[in-house]
Amino acid sequence: MTALDKDNQPLAGERLQRHIERALALTEVPQSRDLQIAYQLIKRLFRPVVSGVEHIPDKPCLFVGNHSLFALDGMIVVSMLQQQYGRFLRPLGDKFLFTHPSLENALLARGAAMGHPDVCRALMVHGQDLLVFPGGAHEAVKPNRLRYQLQWKERFGFIRMAAEHGYTIMPFGIVGPDEFYDHLIESEALPDSLPGRFLQRVGLLTDDTRGDALPPIAMGALGSLLPKPQRCYLGFGQPVSLAAYARRKPGKVQQRKIRDQIAGEIEQQLRELLLLREQQRGENSLLRRILTL
Repeated sequence: MTALDKDNQPLAGERLQRHIERALALTEVPQSRDLQIAYQLIKRLFRPVVSGVEHIPDKPCLFVGNHSLFALDGMIVVSMLQQQYGRFLRPLGDKFLFTHPSLENALLARGAAMGHPDVCRALMVHGQDLLVFPGGAHEAVKPNRLRYQLQWKERFGFIRMAAEHGYTIMPFGIVGPDEFYDHLIESEALPDSLPGRFLQRVGLLTDDTRGDALPPIAMGALGSLLPKPQRCYLGFGQPVSLAAYARRKPGKVQQRKIRDQIAGEIEQQLRELLLLREQQRGENSLLRRILTL
């Protein structure tokens, strides 16, 4: 079984409880040298422009936004809010990321945890700021033609969880990461491609492989695996408080209404940020323009 197999359940039982305990044990923003270096690299490579920070309430929030390939968008959001604005975001990642103990240890040490309902519930009980991408891996590996379009399917779990704990949902949009990489072969076309047939031959791609987590064949700056230094724009919309639902569960109609409101806030941010980027393109250096072709 590989990390991307449909039946892969890396954390369960005692190991899941231990994972929760370790996640709760970290109560402050990690101050490791590698996180400081990552923050400096993000500022220099992507020159993030942040707007709408004044909308973020001074209470625990569930931050919800659009997702991009290789989860680099999450790194940018977490780094900026932790290092520049003092918000200790706890990103919740796909279960396949926690298959190997060494990677689980590295992610936990940096504040991340597995996106499991029990993990989310425990962190909310302790009043933690959380970061989720409702589109998950499916949205992260979306084809280029769907750039900056939410791919949430019929997922409402984040609404139910926030409502259960009376949390405030903080919608945000991020522009830039969807263009860090060119897609040479889209994930949907990979199984029938030459590289896909090779992966099938060596057993890395099978009928049990999760199609929603299969990445495209991607190329970054100057044909490398490094992301193109696209300038990033991060915007926060209006918060949506679910405090009124702390003692009662919203029905399906209300859940959809809340979800549509949050999606609308994110889409509004994306429109504004894309426009702002066009207005500021002339500020990019010649080198940045070449490296982002």
